[in-house]
Amino acid sequence: MTPVRGVLVTGVEAPVGERLVRRLLDDPDIGHVIAVAPRPEKVALPESRRLTFLPVELNKERRVHDLLFGPARELGVEVVIHTVFVGSPTRDSLSAHALNVDATRALLALCERHPTIRRFVLRSFSEVYQIEADLPVLIAEDHPLNLHPGAPQFVRDRVEADLQACVRMGLSSLQIQVLRTAEVLAPGTGSQLFDYLESPICFRPMGFDPMLNVLSLPDVTSALHASVRATEQGVFNIPGADTLPLSLAVRKWGRPSIAVPGGLMTPLYRWRTRLWGGDFRYGMNRRRFHYSGVLDGRRARDVLGWQPSSSVEWPV
Repeated sequence: MTPVRGVLVTGVEAPVGERLVRRLLDDPDIGHVIAVAPRPEKVALPESRRLTFLPVELNKERRVHDLLFGPARELGVEVVIHTVFVGSPTRDSLSAHALNVDATRALLALCERHPTIRRFVLRSFSEVYQIEADLPVLIAEDHPLNLHPGAPQFVRDRVEADLQACVRMGLSSLQIQVLRTAEVLAPGTGSQLFDYLESPICFRPMGFDPMLNVLSLPDVTSALHASVRATEQGVFNIPGADTLPLSLAVRKWGRPSIAVPGGLMTPLYRWRTRLWGGDFRYGMNRRRFHYSGVLDGRRARDVLGWQPSSSVEWPV
């Protein structure tokens, strides 16, 4: 393995970023890790001489510039792994867009001018893909993206950030990778399905039982870790080890399931939000609760040498 002098990871206040930092510190071929999050009180990282934590708000471009051309240059950072994304669809649209899209654009532009950074890895999402009855169930990297102007901002921002990285491939001195990860079924990850399964009763649209694919925290961190030494750029689907119908996912979560007419799903979950809170929005998930969509991970297997190996921790 070729040693890597330094890796910078954003979003370490969230479970994916935190676990990735711990995995990188366990790798003796990684020289130094810079962990970035906006507020230090939300971060629980181990003590290590190879770890530097820096509280930086990524929507402040001047502070990002000082981070990259200060500590990151001094420590010889070669790889930036960008995992930051607003996980809640209820957050104010302007501030969410600034962090999701504008910060990604600025970070890419600054990395292109950097003297030591050679690789930029964006953790993207399977939600960028369009799911329809007449589209393939097995989703490859060239599958249509959800570019519908009426899509929720939660989806539009993911697509726009993804495309910001994709359009720079081949035009930039950076080696750019976009990892489109399946939904990580764990708390604190912004998973709509996790929030849905946390309901005392899970309602399903009558007559539909789509196939889902979900990813575990160990697998998403191993995929991001694998990207550090990858020799090729491009887009890579990162599927999970669990592919199963929605009804079985509900049973494995230990919840009762009730099939109801599709027209009742939106008002039922609107009332659920008003009474108990939560981030799940049925309108945002309607297509995938009707039609199957499973990521094809062959390109990640063949090019990155990565494939899922760890199942989700199902309660039942």
